[in-house]
Amino acid sequence: MKQLLLPTDFSENAWNALFTALKLYGDFECTFHLMHAYEPRIQNVSGFKSSVRTGLSQQSLAEHSKTELAQILSYLQHNHTNTKHYFQTHSIQGELVESIKMQISKLDIDGIIMGTKGATGAKEIFLGSNTVRVLKNIKNCMLLAVPNSFEFKSLATVVFPTEYAHFFPKSILEPLLELMDHWNSEIKIFHVAQEFVLSDMQKSNKQILKQRLDGIPHSFYKESIKTTVSKAIRDFSKEQEADLIVLTNYKHTFFEQLTQEPIVKKVSFKSDIPLLVLPDFEG
Repeated sequence: MKQLLLPTDFSENAWNALFTALKLYGDFECTFHLMHAYEPRIQNVSGFKSSVRTGLSQQSLAEHSKTELAQILSYLQHNHTNTKHYFQTHSIQGELVESIKMQISKLDIDGIIMGTKGATGAKEIFLGSNTVRVLKNIKNCMLLAVPNSFEFKSLATVVFPTEYAHFFPKSILEPLLELMDHWNSEIKIFHVAQEFVLSDMQKSNKQILKQRLDGIPHSFYKESIKTTVSKAIRDFSKEQEADLIVLTNYKHTFFEQLTQEPIVKKVSFKSDIPLLVLPDFEG
């Protein structure tokens, strides 16, 4: 059974990420772990009798967190009839990234699913930038980032940008290939660069990638850089009517060195298509 972690701030975007997860993994046996991490904001508890105010703030946040999670659980129990799906809630006092790290090991999490934009104002605890913080600080777990405007229908087309600079172990691609096999998806490998003369290592990695995709419809594309890599990825994905963009979370990638832009960050901030980030097996 899959163990999927869904950090939530109770916003509409968090609900959308949850609904996307339920549809994407509709035919998989899964336990969905709904997690809310909260911590008092310093500016709200400093000043006169700050220790007392901190205690009250923590109590209030804890009660709010547990109440909201209970309401989500109640909604799912009454409206979600998929017998393959199970739900657990986790209310945690602590910083978001550290709380996620703790849950990954504690619950043996297979993947994280979260929205790319969060609430504002009174609930400004979980912002869109947190998705990027998670990507930068958690590299040992798959992460699916779901844009606020996205409505999941099917997983027909997947775009996989790569420069063939890295070897892909079977274990890294397994979560992606499992989904694609289930949905009968087609994957489009996209190479954007200034030149396309591959080194022997790149040729070898490309050949191994072909072997990994054996039995799955796939095709290869290449395009010269016109503006930025991230724009090329977004434009190509829209042209192909992609349902998912897949990236790897490697440090110091060829893309980043070539354009001096952090690809994962740029795409996750601007894409209207969900972004699946595979873990960095090197680090």
